[in-house]
Amino acid sequence: MATFEKTISRRRVLCGMGAAAMAGLLSACGQPNTPADVQATELPGETQQPTAQKVPAQQYRAMWLSYLDWHLVDFSSQSAFEASFEAVLEKCQSLGLNTLIAQVRPFGDALYKSELFPWSHLCTGTRDKDPGFDPLDCMVRLCHASGISLEAWVNPYRLRLNSSVPPEFAENDLANTHPQWCVTVDGGVYLNPAEPAAADYVVQGVTEILEHYAVDGIHFDDYFYPTTEPWIDEAQYATCSGVASLDEWRRQNVTALVRKTRDAVKAKDPTLRFGISPQGNPDNNYQQQYSDVDAWINGAEGPLVDYICPQVYWGYGYQLKGGSKRFAYENITAEWLAMPRHENCDLYFGLGAYRIGKGDGGANPDSETQWKSGHQLADMVEDLTANGADGYGLFRYEFVAASAYPELADAECAALAEQNRAIDAQQG
Repeated sequence: MATFEKTISRRRVLCGMGAAAMAGLLSACGQPNTPADVQATELPGETQQPTAQKVPAQQYRAMWLSYLDWHLVDFSSQSAFEASFEAVLEKCQSLGLNTLIAQVRPFGDALYKSELFPWSHLCTGTRDKDPGFDPLDCMVRLCHASGISLEAWVNPYRLRLNSSVPPEFAENDLANTHPQWCVTVDGGVYLNPAEPAAADYVVQGVTEILEHYAVDGIHFDDYFYPTTEPWIDEAQYATCSGVASLDEWRRQNVTALVRKTRDAVKAKDPTLRFGISPQGNPDNNYQQQYSDVDAWINGAEGPLVDYICPQVYWGYGYQLKGGSKRFAYENITAEWLAMPRHENCDLYFGLGAYRIGKGDGGANPDSETQWKSGHQLADMVEDLTANGADGYGLFRYEFVAASAYPELADAECAALAEQNRAIDAQQG
């Protein structure tokens, strides 16, 4: 297992064991109390540092805080934001987690002060409206004070999911300022991965975050090429030479973005982490989104990412209607674990907390009932730990904190917290 944290820097503070220690003081699944307000610093990046450092845990344990979760956080004022965000952190601590992956640029926008992207509508309901405080600055400071690492989650290419999300574009949106970079697919608007200038702009956005905020890393999700249709980049492809096929050229485009992002992150601080969460289906990554995961995790000069976290959201024995059990949890995790990867690249697994109470839609008869056991996630964590995985992430926050199945979610939380305590005890 590669070490979760090679060096403790000013960014890599109070995590892991600090969260595990706090877990013993908090109810594993009760609703967290809201602490007193914390005064924010005036400028982004000037975050308050803890007075002591604690040894980080080896196992990476993360929670995804998606744009779909931000409605659970109060943006009406800085004090309201900090109080509700503290509740998020207390929930993570109670589970024994050590990392929060917060989506700060879901749609070519920003939940922070940016000169490159407009304010996200998630802050105020209106695109490019300043909320009057800097949410990311608050997040960094509060995460580090709570012993939790913060990774800034960026969707690299997506500007619009559909005609209503986000509801409108601002004048300074890339769709208006650089329409030549954009393509529209099924109502969604995306930066074209075939446009080098667009990719460079994505990297500039990453650099802007690192210049102003003491985040612990940068995280990409699985949105890369939005379609396999040839029309979106046939003009760019026609100008290239020496490329075997359109598919391979597209993979080179995505890999170039990944490499540039890695270089930007490491140029800022070699201890910062850069990771990607691809789909759990390796074929979809390679053939539909042109994500050459093998190129990311291997390489003579080292990996292009510090970790990958495939989204393995299926249950035990998951079965397709055709009878295949390739994507059963025990089978697909084994497939990922068997893939060759550089020793400096960690392998985590994304687990589907959103499946609790609802099931995963498999053709197997226990597709729903196993997600009502109250210990599905804990069982998965126990198995992946025993099989040599380096950690995991939970998708997503709402489904453990505000579930439609609160009793089941509470049971899952209690079992997972106990499993994490058992792992910590084994690691000594």
